[in-house]
Amino acid sequence: MVSSKVVNTYPLSSYTFGTKEPKMEKDTSVADRLARMKVNYMKEGMRTSVEGILLVQEHNHPHILLLQIGNTFCKLPGGRLKPGENETEGLKRKLTSKLGANSPALVPDWEDYPHICYSLALILGKLQIGECVAIWWRPNFETIMYPYCPPHITKPKECKKLFLVHLSEREYFAVPKNLKLLAVPLFELYDNVQRYGPVISTIPQQLSRFQFKMITN
Repeated sequence: MVSSKVVNTYPLSSYTFGTKEPKMEKDTSVADRLARMKVNYMKEGMRTSVEGILLVQEHNHPHILLLQIGNTFCKLPGGRLKPGENETEGLKRKLTSKLGANSPALVPDWEDYPHICYSLALILGKLQIGECVAIWWRPNFETIMYPYCPPHITKPKECKKLFLVHLSEREYFAVPKNLKLLAVPLFELYDNVQRYGPVISTIPQQLSRFQFKMITN
């Protein structure tokens, strides 16, 4: 895991975007997702999920890469950890699943993950998982989450952690055909709860303690 207050951001044009087979959602509605979460909770306990904040730059301003489902819903790439799984390795696995190339020719050079197998090829270059910038809690089997665990909740249903991901200058992303990968500027995300929800819309505040170094080609 990398800890740095300086974040290098490269132009969006530095990256290559391809496509791969569709990656369908396990749930067709929010109600289905919460019901599945409840079933998993009974078997495994609290859900722990990790998501990555991938930054690029356009017009000398930081942009975050978001996956768009349909015409409106956006989310960060990531997902649920396996029981006992390390957070860093789990996030790399999830990023691979969401945006990984399916070609053995595209083998990454994980700095702290050298034993990764060919089938988990994600991108060219080095991808480094940075520090955790936010933690969100789901007290009940409901959509609402909080940036703290309410004191009267002794058994929260989910803990979600957001990690900064340091990209290198050249990367390759394979986007599922049923999804879109959008580069959204921080100024659009800020306080835009109605469009992006409480978690994503507060990322600009969480990143305000970092210094962005805009590197141009």
